[in-house]
Amino acid sequence: MMTRDSNLSVLNTDIDVPSDRVALLLAGGDGARLNDLTREISGTPIPKQYCRLYKNTSLLEATLSRTRLYTFKEKIHIIINRDHIELATDQIPALRKRNIFIQPANRDTGPGIVFSLLKLRQMHPDAIVAVFPTDHYIDNDRAFIAHTFRATRLVARMPDKIAILGIAPHQPETGYGYLLPDIPVRECEKAYHVKAFLEKPSVSKAYEIMNLGGLWNTFVMVFKLSRMLYILKQLVPDSFYAMAELARSSHKAVEIYQDIASWNFSTQVLTRIPQHIVMLEIDDVSWSDWGTRESIESTYRALNQVPFWKLSIDSRKGSTDRTDTTQFIT
Repeated sequence: MMTRDSNLSVLNTDIDVPSDRVALLLAGGDGARLNDLTREISGTPIPKQYCRLYKNTSLLEATLSRTRLYTFKEKIHIIINRDHIELATDQIPALRKRNIFIQPANRDTGPGIVFSLLKLRQMHPDAIVAVFPTDHYIDNDRAFIAHTFRATRLVARMPDKIAILGIAPHQPETGYGYLLPDIPVRECEKAYHVKAFLEKPSVSKAYEIMNLGGLWNTFVMVFKLSRMLYILKQLVPDSFYAMAELARSSHKAVEIYQDIASWNFSTQVLTRIPQHIVMLEIDDVSWSDWGTRESIESTYRALNQVPFWKLSIDSRKGSTDRTDTTQFIT
């Protein structure tokens, strides 16, 4: 029987991917906007990444499975919140305890990423890091990871750059970040230097970005660890040094976190460094940020499937009217 790690070897065939690559899964969000849906499915409101939203699999489990195609399980790490430990550990039994980074509370993406990267520096100081959010739907794991390999090879050749995977938008989403392309990167097909990173634009601005060839930011980033830490030290020094103390003195975690302000990584970092970013276009994978019920049910419609919680509602009501379910099918 072929294991996931042997699948990794198959995927790596004839691909010159640097071996010093590690993965970081982001699972520290609270997902409050989906509380009504996760309560409907699980019986209690839980963060969306732990909820079994598709094919009886959670988004975290799906991301972990996908990441096993990128690197070996010993090099996969995850950041979670202390009050989600029980939920998380039930879904990541293959990960070593030392690879699970625990923060006392959610402080948005910024502090969690800084804390995780400082922990990674203690374990893999020379690594290339791929960051994977755990709240996305992706229809083709192997194709997506092949693009992540492209980004990894690019960073190995251009270690001062941060590579971000981008998706061509099909509509103006005001809740997403956008990458505006500049000149092509000669070293990589369908890769571009970045003129601007724009976070959550207005509808009119989103249309303008789309017309200029802008891509949605998937927040899947690949970078040299030392380079990103250098940038963070320059841009967010207060958070950097606070998290450095936490990485050294975990027993002070609660005390340190009381003074940590929430901040968003895209807004406070990526929008300020477009000159350091390259974007890689993905055009053979269906991707969706499952941050709202609308985005999840839109994906189900695109798949010509009825959300299973809709079927459950119909079943409880004793509905046998076909029109009750076909409204969700495109």
